[in-house]
Amino acid sequence: MSNLKELCSGLPLDPMPSNRGRDPSVPHAPVRMPNLTPEEERLALRNVLRYFPPSHHNILAAEFAQELRQYGHIYMYRFCPLIHMRAYPIDQYPCRTRQAASIMLMIMNNLDHAVAQFPQELVTYGGNGQVFSNWAQFRLVMYYLSEMTEEQTLVMYSGHPAGLFPSLPSSPRAIITNGMVIPNYSSREQYEKMFALGVSMYGQMTAGSYCYIGPQGIVHGTMLTVLNAGRRYLGSDDLRGRVLVTSGLGGMSGAQAKAAVIAGCVGVIAEVDEVPLRKRHEQGWLMEVTSDIEHCIQRIREAKRSKTPLSLGYHGNVVDLWERLLTEYERTGELLVDLGSDQTSLHNPFSGGYYPAQLSLHQAKQLMATDPARFKTMVHESLCRQVAAINKLSEAGMFFWDYGNAFLLEAQRAGAEVEKEGGGATEFRYPSYVQHIMGDIFSLGFGPFRWVCTSGDPRDLTLTDDIAATVLEEISANVTERVRQQYNDNIRWIREAGKHSMVVGSQARILYSDQKGRVCIALAINQAIADRRVSAPVVISRDHHDVSGTDSPFRETSNVYDGSAFCADMAVQNFVGDAFRGATWVSLHNGGGVGWGEVMNGGFGLLLDGTEEAAKRASLMLNWDVSNGVARRCWSGNSNAYETIQRTMEEQKQLRVTMPYPVQDEDVLDRALKG
Repeated sequence: MSNLKELCSGLPLDPMPSNRGRDPSVPHAPVRMPNLTPEEERLALRNVLRYFPPSHHNILAAEFAQELRQYGHIYMYRFCPLIHMRAYPIDQYPCRTRQAASIMLMIMNNLDHAVAQFPQELVTYGGNGQVFSNWAQFRLVMYYLSEMTEEQTLVMYSGHPAGLFPSLPSSPRAIITNGMVIPNYSSREQYEKMFALGVSMYGQMTAGSYCYIGPQGIVHGTMLTVLNAGRRYLGSDDLRGRVLVTSGLGGMSGAQAKAAVIAGCVGVIAEVDEVPLRKRHEQGWLMEVTSDIEHCIQRIREAKRSKTPLSLGYHGNVVDLWERLLTEYERTGELLVDLGSDQTSLHNPFSGGYYPAQLSLHQAKQLMATDPARFKTMVHESLCRQVAAINKLSEAGMFFWDYGNAFLLEAQRAGAEVEKEGGGATEFRYPSYVQHIMGDIFSLGFGPFRWVCTSGDPRDLTLTDDIAATVLEEISANVTERVRQQYNDNIRWIREAGKHSMVVGSQARILYSDQKGRVCIALAINQAIADRRVSAPVVISRDHHDVSGTDSPFRETSNVYDGSAFCADMAVQNFVGDAFRGATWVSLHNGGGVGWGEVMNGGFGLLLDGTEEAAKRASLMLNWDVSNGVARRCWSGNSNAYETIQRTMEEQKQLRVTMPYPVQDEDVLDRALKG
């Protein structure tokens, strides 16, 4: 408790902590290459010194300048706290309101060393998903939250706390925006400069909105994707003996191994970096590891024949694995892979998100820093090789999809053969997983609902798991068959989740639910808190990757075909609407998943404390949070969304949605345009 009080006391200036630099025991973000001019370096230094009185500038300016030139960004390592960073029980935070304490808990969970990808650089996941831009911002935010009353709101500008402003008790306690750059200037090159200058930040999705819960979220989403991919591509949800080949074991992609086994298939995941590969193996998420490609092929063949679920980590480049699988097919006629995808961080391809097959990891990191242009060329060459092998295996009968990580987008930019003849701006040779798999689920109103038990007590998580499963079982008795299938997948997940060591960091859970399920689960958990069956408040949130949280033409809205896929009204309206319907905090980001300038996304957090007020907020906000997106998808012409919003209007008499009339006779258009 005393350590938390100290942490919340503001910037430690008298005396300042000693500068310990980078901790060699934790992984670190790649060196950035912002290519600042001397004038821009001067501006970056002036900008960060604004956090400190002039009496400290002589000491800090020199070390901040060294950080800028050595790492491409000023992280302020001197001010990185020594406290064990984790989600402490909510009652331990020195706050005036539990709403503020809940935000502090979620921030510290995002930076827990067991959760964060590069904790000292304040990166939660995705290679560059920042919680804050530097450690001064973290300390000021913790101070402001400890002082906040229920008549104040903390305003956040891309990691920078603008301050506490007077507001209503019904207002959000924090409003967060990240990367709100004028569209014409929202390029990767501009981003690197803006981040180095400390004026903008890439919050990914749930990093900059303080809602990440570790890779459990993507485990569940990947499990659902694989199950539904089996139904669509293989005609079965019995995936025993089926092989999924993919790549990436750091950050969110680290969940793929666990998801494959839960889905019942053989998951083979390539990873060039031994550190995340070893981490997943030690966590028990990855069953076996090999750096011998021949042994890898042998284990695939054995597991496929015995129909034994397996997660196998290949320590090497995925391009080599794809090419070896192709060689095996050409040599023996045996196709060893059924399903394929990729989860490298291709939203960030030239700064550590993707490593070319031509180089070792060490060589790649060196070239990235010394010759970025040559490194970019080699990334493009590697992507072309990867796609060439995937194309040939797909022609042989493998089903490949884009996992929304900008793989096909970057492959197209590299000159790889991914074009779709006659396709629209968001269509490629292979579908994104949203277009073929998850898009219809979103249109039914299903998406990643999650909650965090702020007590930190596993017993609370077990009880809330049971509450959620029971609620879904009760609802599923009176729904359509298509909706029931999704409920059943999630009931199966929630009943088994406790067996799979999912919790990393906070005591959290995720499941996919539609509007009715989310509201009923939230109200049931809130009642359990009121009855003291659950010992402390619970924070509910979701991934931005959801029904209405994100406008992303190459992922979440890639199955919107009315020409509005590049419009971002939905995400912005979602952010604003959640704010005045009762969210504890809301966030709006540029970037996330597929990269800076490619997407707008919004998120929220809401504290359930057992009160009637919390129940009212949850009901009002969650209904809007889903219906907003279903209505937009309905208007775009999606039949699932049309049926879903119709049923919702029948249940909610105050809901009135503008419904589209279809063009039933296409000849009408032809005649009009010829006329």
